[in-house]
Amino acid sequence: MAIGLSTYAWFWRMSEKAPSPLSLQQMLEQTAEMGVSLFQICDYPQIEGWSAAQLTALRQQADRLGMALELGTRGLTPSHLQRYLELADALDVTVLRSMFNSASSKPTLAEAGAMIETILPSFERQKVSLCLETYEQVRSADMMSVINRFDSSYLGVCLDPANCVAALELPAQVIENTADRVLNLHIKDFAFSRQDGWVGFTLAGSPMGEGLLDYDQMIERVRPDSRGINQIVEHWLPWQQDAESTCLMEQQWTQQSVDYLNNRQFQE
Repeated sequence: MAIGLSTYAWFWRMSEKAPSPLSLQQMLEQTAEMGVSLFQICDYPQIEGWSAAQLTALRQQADRLGMALELGTRGLTPSHLQRYLELADALDVTVLRSMFNSASSKPTLAEAGAMIETILPSFERQKVSLCLETYEQVRSADMMSVINRFDSSYLGVCLDPANCVAALELPAQVIENTADRVLNLHIKDFAFSRQDGWVGFTLAGSPMGEGLLDYDQMIERVRPDSRGINQIVEHWLPWQQDAESTCLMEQQWTQQSVDYLNNRQFQE
């Protein structure tokens, strides 16, 4: 098991709102400077158009930094996932996170199963794990009704219990529904806060260890160490007053998450 960072840990610092948006190469360099040796390039569609030379250069950079890479996208359309298998081959990636839906495709459960049936043999031949993320658009029990049709060690779950709260699924239930098929973990803490005037709540990120994520319960149930499951740091950091404040807080949250996970590993 390894601790890694996702592009979502750099969400604001790589965005156009940052004074000098970070490139993917800069994110890898700064990840290595933090002592982290795993990076998930998640929902970064620019990479789909990269040339073979650009992909080779990125792989060489990762090798120089001693860093493993993972990939993340959205959707189950076989042609789209086939492109990501090509990227995975170029980048020496063995884990691909995806979701049932994309901006252009929202399959029924039956259609999702048919898409998986079409593409899964290619993942198995290439020995790449397809990890489908828990999120509010597809209830975890429904997602598992599709995944559990396939007895394959290369198909499973990217577990992020925070995402499902918006569908009124309790994180503990999402963990229980998916734990046996988890192949990847997205780690972010979250909390509710009252809106001004006490008219409703906001669900947003919080610094790791200070919110509602029952990390210890999740780890006890999923057992990432013994099962070789990587833990990938993400954030739901709301925009602060300005770019400087937001980027600084994002950096602080990232370091706090890495420290928290490292300390938990050491205690175990």
